[in-house]
Amino acid sequence: MLKYIFKKTVLIIGLSFANFLAFAQKVTEPKNTHSEWSKPYQPFQIAGNLYYVGSYDLACYLIVTSQGNILINTGLAASAPMIKANMEALGFNLADTKILLTTQAHHDHMGAMAVIKKLTGAKMMVDEKDADVVADGGNSDYAFGGKGSTYEAVKVDRLLHNGDTIKLGNMQLVMLHHPGHTKGSCSFLFNVEDKQRQYKVLIANMPTIVTDKSFSGIPGYPDIAKDYAYTLDAMKKLSFDIWLSSHASQFGLHTKHKPGDGYSPAAFMDRKGYDEEIRDLQNEFSKKLKSK
Repeated sequence: MLKYIFKKTVLIIGLSFANFLAFAQKVTEPKNTHSEWSKPYQPFQIAGNLYYVGSYDLACYLIVTSQGNILINTGLAASAPMIKANMEALGFNLADTKILLTTQAHHDHMGAMAVIKKLTGAKMMVDEKDADVVADGGNSDYAFGGKGSTYEAVKVDRLLHNGDTIKLGNMQLVMLHHPGHTKGSCSFLFNVEDKQRQYKVLIANMPTIVTDKSFSGIPGYPDIAKDYAYTLDAMKKLSFDIWLSSHASQFGLHTKHKPGDGYSPAAFMDRKGYDEEIRDLQNEFSKKLKSK
């Protein structure tokens, strides 16, 4: 019954968004060949005041504070109704969103950002190296740009630099500059707590390689190899209790949590899994360098 109500709520809210979206900026979002990107997923509490409100694979995170809420990532353009429904299912309101963040400036994480910003008036904060891409809707992205906007452009309210702190209410998030996947890919490190303990949380943007070109064949990003090397080295040294990422599949969400499962922060305390992911990405990077 809960599953039925959840799906029905998403549909109703989706219809209410239809007229608003019709007036949004015209963009050409790449065809979605990943069904799990748009598939709804039941929202849940990860740990303390941190919640999952994304789709089956496109991870979106809600951080609830005493002065309003923070939303990290928004999935595809059509995801806005789902995110709103997910928040409401957890007892929160989209209108209370005060800060918008993203782990990377690609359409599968920025798609609904402009609509949500317009609806809430929230401030968009972006790693400075992704600011131009966000401002032109992805058109200047080194890998997927050059053919027009792939998502609606978003006005940036604050440029973030490595180590900058984002403060809202009782929360402080540190942005970590982790370039390569995009020029301004980034991760976030912060603490949450429940009645049992405090948890240091890492929302990591894993440095996957998205270009088929050799690194030397990308004039628009001459430092790409250097940036990937920096990011992989920096991510190996991070300390945390819980780790999450931009895609649910990257941190094994569906093996750690099933819809209807109870509250279990310990399910996401997986240093071994993180190290294995970084090791695999290091191997991919090394192979890429050898393929010049």
